[in-house]
Amino acid sequence: MEKKYGQARRTWVMDRGMVSEENLEQLRARGATYLVGTPKAMLRKFERELTDKGWSEIRPGVEVKLCAAPDGTAETYVLCRSTARREKETAIRQRFRKRLEKGLAKLQESARTGRLRNATTALVRMGRLLERYRRAAKLFDVNVAEMPDPQKAGRVKLDIAITVHEDRAEWADLSEGCYLLRTNLPPDTPDQLWKTYIGLTQIEDAFRVGKHDLDLRPIFHHKQDRTQAHILVCFLALTLWRTLQQWMSSCALGTAPRKLLEEMAQVHSMDVVLPTGAGQELRLRLVNRPEPRLAILLQHLGLPLPNRPKRIQNVVTKIDPKIVHLQ
Repeated sequence: MEKKYGQARRTWVMDRGMVSEENLEQLRARGATYLVGTPKAMLRKFERELTDKGWSEIRPGVEVKLCAAPDGTAETYVLCRSTARREKETAIRQRFRKRLEKGLAKLQESARTGRLRNATTALVRMGRLLERYRRAAKLFDVNVAEMPDPQKAGRVKLDIAITVHEDRAEWADLSEGCYLLRTNLPPDTPDQLWKTYIGLTQIEDAFRVGKHDLDLRPIFHHKQDRTQAHILVCFLALTLWRTLQQWMSSCALGTAPRKLLEEMAQVHSMDVVLPTGAGQELRLRLVNRPEPRLAILLQHLGLPLPNRPKRIQNVVTKIDPKIVHLQ
């Protein structure tokens, strides 16, 4: 980055997937400032701060709190919690818990009735369940043991014991919706630190738009110029998307181009070809009249749809429909 853009004063913002002590130490050695996310497990060190008062609401549903570094370093930690994020994480955990409980109960029933006798098979099935519903897996301890079958001599029977840890569920209730930021920037403005970090969502949204809305899936090229060309096409498409987003925002229409394009899909145009007695064709391009809701959007954006002149409208109404060809 410095080789390409120079050694400017910049703040490095990274999510927790790119953070390591080695990377942070390299940034400190270069005198750089950073604002990074931390692993979810680190919230355990701030359990008391989660329950204490002193939260500041920086926007509806979002609160932050400054915390000192637990190891006494000059870093600052910003504890954040979001109501919307909490509701989402809680709903996912509860849904996963119900599905995992149902799957483990089915596995336990198979072992009890004797349909499942192989311990290795049971462990594999259990591992698949825990992996599929890993957000709720930490709430359960599952033990698989072989024991003699009292009804059939010489054969073994599986005993699957399931232990539920409600204390872990209590911690999940407390920590859901919370996340921790770490920085060596001045701790004077926690709201500004949060706004800086949340800018990463714009990057995530850019990838989401490119893959889903613009359908620009990765294409494997074997030549560098083709790779660069593909990146350019993706970037130009994203630039147009962002331009439309800014345009809508300036017209007080929100920032959701996806919805606008869905409405615009109702606009259709067609070419009407009319033969004349002179052997030539009269070609008219017609655009359908938008629905009232779409008409309001177009009016706010300053995008009038082309209308047919009145004289041509009269001509069209007198033409026999049998000789009108649509292309």
